[in-house]
Amino acid sequence: MMKQLTLGTAAAVVLGLGVQAPAAQADVMETIQERGTLVVGIRADYRPYGYLDSDGNNIGIEPELARDVAERLGVDIEFVPVVASNRMEFLQQGRIDLMIATMTDTEERRRAVYIVEPNYYSSGTNVLAPKSVGFTQWEDLRGRPICGIQGAFYNRKTQEEFGAEIVAFTGTAEVLTALQQGRCQGFVYDDSFINARLQEEDWADYEMPMETIDDASWGLAVAPGEEAFYQFMSETITDWHASGKIIELEEKYGVEPIPFTRRMHEELGG
Repeated sequence: MMKQLTLGTAAAVVLGLGVQAPAAQADVMETIQERGTLVVGIRADYRPYGYLDSDGNNIGIEPELARDVAERLGVDIEFVPVVASNRMEFLQQGRIDLMIATMTDTEERRRAVYIVEPNYYSSGTNVLAPKSVGFTQWEDLRGRPICGIQGAFYNRKTQEEFGAEIVAFTGTAEVLTALQQGRCQGFVYDDSFINARLQEEDWADYEMPMETIDDASWGLAVAPGEEAFYQFMSETITDWHASGKIIELEEKYGVEPIPFTRRMHEELGG
């Protein structure tokens, strides 16, 4: 496993890359060390990637990755729950130090926050729907009420290209309730989330009937200008892939390792 990077090491890496560090660059890492706590924006409604156990503790693949970051920094961790509509804003406002929150990497988002490379995960778009509805192709959504999450990038495409009538909610718990109540006929979302639901007994009468589209990578992010923290996280993600840590977490939480994580492990760990 990669050795823990100190502030000095991270700064040296940046200087070695020829990147001139602005004065604000070291602030977040110094703040984390002085505070003794890493504050991470995390999902609490997205099993198995980030959710709450029966005691209200944050668990899942992403909280475990966040805990690994805190261990490398030698500090405690504090989780701040975020959703798609506020996760970038929280980072911009300095309410969190790091965001690991199931965020698809897009050019628009790269203009708002500092998405770290390499990406750490990937997913595509699909629909969770009752088997009784009988969806077989994306065109079947035309004129149908389809639930979505506020701020999710695929809502517009589902509406404009396939003619669905999007009914937006702030969180997945609200959407799943609405779907079970028949307030919408499907839920357009990440196929990774849908696959996890279909493993549960409560969703035995539902299916993911469409062909997955728009497979895209997920990016975690730091605040713009935080070059040293960016470099630290880049090294960390690389080590996650090389060591197979993300694959181990997928298996721990009952997810079949996806092609992206297998490929990254082969490329970086071979």
